[in-house]
Amino acid sequence: MARIKARCVTAQSRNVPLQLSSVSSALLRDQVAAAVAPQTATMQNEEGKMVDLYVPRKCSATNRIITAKDHASVQINIGHLDENGMYDGRFTTFALSGFVRAQGDADSSLDRLWQKKKAEIKQ
Repeated sequence: MARIKARCVTAQSRNVPLQLSSVSSALLRDQVAAAVAPQTATMQNEEGKMVDLYVPRKCSATNRIITAKDHASVQINIGHLDENGMYDGRFTTFALSGFVRAQGDADSSLDRLWQKKKAEIKQ
């Protein structure tokens, strides 16, 4: 069984190695087409579902990406209430980075974010 190694130039002018374990022109054509296809910002399939393995969180207050090593970050879910003051099963999620918490701005940031969101959902 022969191995084929090929290089393909993508739309972003990067060399992408292609390795095939069998000689198949259809498979080679599919891999070349996938390597040449333009890169998109979101990875969605035809049904519109997210297929990325990892989607990084962003701080709701500063819009910074929360890295995997930021062990001081928190994610808070705030429940929505109906007109009788009972929890209706919906919630809003806010993520705060360790940087915001270390500066002592978490409380005021969360209050500001919730007041803005509360006006949007007419809570």
